[in-house]
Amino acid sequence: MVFTKRLREGVRRGDITCSVRIWQSPRVKVGYRYRMEEGEIEVDSIEPIGLPDITPELARASGFLGVLDLLKVAKHGRGEKIYLVRFHYIPPRRTKTKP
Repeated sequence: MVFTKRLREGVRRGDITCSVRIWQSPRVKVGYRYRMEEGEIEVDSIEPIGLPDITPELARASGFLGVLDLLKVAKHGRGEKIYLVRFHYIPPRRTKTKP
C-alpha cells in the first residue's frame, strides 16, 4: 500500500493504523506485509464498508482532516468498492555491522 507523503510519518509513529481505499477489488491481503520507504506495514484486517460508514472520526483516524479530504485521496483508478484496511507498522530491522 502506498501512502501520501503527509501520512507516512503518522503511519511510522503508529498514530495512523487504518486506511479507507476505494478499489475495484481488494489490493492487499490480511497477514501480508507491504514495504514502505522505511519499514513495512502488516495488514490486520480488510472489510467492505459503505459511504455512510466514512465518518469524520474515521477520516481523522486515517490521518485526514475530514471526510472530503479523505475521499480526494482514497479513490484509486476506476474503483467503486470501499474498503477499510487496518494495519500496524513494522520498523526496519537493524543490521549488525561486522567489526
